[in-house]
Amino acid sequence: MSTSSGSAFRVHLPGIAPLLLLLSATAMTALVVLPLIVVFQEAFDDGWRAVVEALKEPDAQAAIRLTLIVAAISVPLNAVFGVAAAWCIARFEFRGKSVLLTLIDLPFSISPVVSGLVWVLLFGAQGLFGDWLIEHDLKIIFALPGLVLATILVTFPFVARELIPLMQDQSADEEAAALTLGASGLTTFWKVTLPNIRWALLYGILLCNARAMGEFGAVSVVSGHIRGATNTLPLHVEVLYNDYESVGAFSAAAVLAGLGLVTLILKTALEWRHSGELAASRRH
Repeated sequence: MSTSSGSAFRVHLPGIAPLLLLLSATAMTALVVLPLIVVFQEAFDDGWRAVVEALKEPDAQAAIRLTLIVAAISVPLNAVFGVAAAWCIARFEFRGKSVLLTLIDLPFSISPVVSGLVWVLLFGAQGLFGDWLIEHDLKIIFALPGLVLATILVTFPFVARELIPLMQDQSADEEAAALTLGASGLTTFWKVTLPNIRWALLYGILLCNARAMGEFGAVSVVSGHIRGATNTLPLHVEVLYNDYESVGAFSAAAVLAGLGLVTLILKTALEWRHSGELAASRRH
């Protein structure tokens, strides 16, 4: 065992570290790498042409388009909500602050199915506001608004939880100085606050986007599984797989996996280039 001034306490156990590294690599290979290989292998087993034809199907096109639309709406909204929540918690003291923190973490604690069921109980035909929605010919459940609401709920913590520790660590002196010099609140945010949190914000947005595109449980409850209308890519994969359309199912799954890999690459690049600031956002 050894320690050094200003550094973390370290334990040296010869022979243990390589063994732990081998076990970790084996587990990651078995749980992550091999399933991904199987997905791509099954998708391209009949060649590129079969994959292209499967993805050109109207239902597949609709699922891809709907997945991107839901992510394009929910992720920016969660970015705004996350910044606002982090700002309130890091910069102000108020009654109910701990309750707000609990609510931010709540989607991590409850099943995604429950997150979807909440909206059905509120906006479904038999829900709290169901009669009013029917009278005004408004449709939320089994439509795009329901998918967006369900996705926003399950992805809400990602941006806020990346920003809160970082903003709590950062001093508010620069913001106070800007306000003292006559800058407006909006100008202070754009010129001072945002540059200080930009990389942690981008990291949170990447995580939020990955979850939004891959969410299954919550959107499954509110979608109604209408092919070509309310099925996102994860739901489309399930429908095709249950119908024994393996080429189409694995082709759609390969698209999802590809989107996830792109997110992972961007995430890794961001961590590599801005590791200091991102590490600060995880201190608490």
